[in-house]
Amino acid sequence: MSRAGSSLNETGVKLNGDPGADLSVFTKALTAAESPETRLLSAFKKDTHARKAYLAGREYYSEEGKTFELRLVRRIKQQLSADPTTRPEYPSSLGLTQFTRRATEVALGKSSRAIVENRAFGVQTPGFTAAVRLGAELLRHWYDGGAARCGTVYLSSPLSCADSLAGIFQAAGIPDIRQYYYWDDEQRGVCLEKLLQDLEKAPERSVVVLSASAHYPTGADLSQNQWAMITKLVMRRRLFPFLLLPAQALCCGDLERDAWPVQYCASQGMELLCAQSFSHCFGLYGEAVGHLLCVLKQNSLLLSVQRQADKIVRSLWAQPSVGGAQVVATVLSNPAHLVEWKQELKSIVERCMLIREVLRERLRLLGTPGCWDHLTQQGGLYCFTGLNGEQVEFLSKRRHVYLLPIGCLNVSAINGRNLDYIAESIHLAVTTSV
Repeated sequence: MSRAGSSLNETGVKLNGDPGADLSVFTKALTAAESPETRLLSAFKKDTHARKAYLAGREYYSEEGKTFELRLVRRIKQQLSADPTTRPEYPSSLGLTQFTRRATEVALGKSSRAIVENRAFGVQTPGFTAAVRLGAELLRHWYDGGAARCGTVYLSSPLSCADSLAGIFQAAGIPDIRQYYYWDDEQRGVCLEKLLQDLEKAPERSVVVLSASAHYPTGADLSQNQWAMITKLVMRRRLFPFLLLPAQALCCGDLERDAWPVQYCASQGMELLCAQSFSHCFGLYGEAVGHLLCVLKQNSLLLSVQRQADKIVRSLWAQPSVGGAQVVATVLSNPAHLVEWKQELKSIVERCMLIREVLRERLRLLGTPGCWDHLTQQGGLYCFTGLNGEQVEFLSKRRHVYLLPIGCLNVSAINGRNLDYIAESIHLAVTTSV
């Protein structure tokens, strides 16, 4: 007879006394697929070619090829670290009040009816994807609370290979993820007709995730007229809009213009969620500053939704970090800082647009088949080239130029030293496969 806590196998050998005989609880865990970004970066680092170029990053790169820190942000960080009155302390689970107030105003406008009527509030999150996750958790809670909601989420097509939006909603307990038509390869632009057709078929109470600006991965945004048509359909079909602002002001260099879709939807009396990121537009890549904006139909719901958000946050990350949010709040609260910040952003946007124009012109001079006007019709950091998988593979294998498999590239990673080589490489990829 064996003692309690020990066991024998069929040959009488004690298993739990032998560390090597015990199986790990993770033995049967499913192996997750390596992300395309991780795989590409690993291949790029191993590549020893002198002219290799990595165009799949998510950060903004300067002309020198370095991740860029705004001068104003560097100066404010130094001031905050030297301030003797600053004391380390945990913020509220919903974040720094000054930050959430300013972030809400940036998205909705200070004179927004939703703000005046106290129907809007914000939650600071540790990054953009955390804002999406919190929104997904709130939506799942609402689904569970009533059978009227079907729990279907619609994302735009194509999804980036590295895009984690579907996984975020699924991790929050919303498994029914569908796609609506967005990008048309032949037109190399947004196909509004097919987009509206797909949303027309969506079940009532479905969540529609829409990019307010800097659509990733295509860089192609909806016009104000297109937004008006989509908003009308969303209201008529009783769909719920979940808007994304991943890089506000980096699309066209204008805070208000990039946030116009959010303000327009709110002005129509719509309930909505909006995930914002301040990492790109402030260069706070290592500090992950995100924000979830909630706009409600009536202020009587505000307290209950805030409490639910607080409960969810405490189970996910408890409190967000303070440093990056303090920098953002300081800039957005000071008119002089705001002017300086906008000027720095404008120079970034203008450089990205110049790169698009020069790249298009280089391809034209090389006689590259096809029309490349879509390069300058898009905006933001990312560009959907229209290159197919075979052409993208040619670029990495034969020319040592690394793009995401769907043909998306980071415009800011192109500079004066590599632009001609990249243009020649794209030309060769297209002409070789013709």
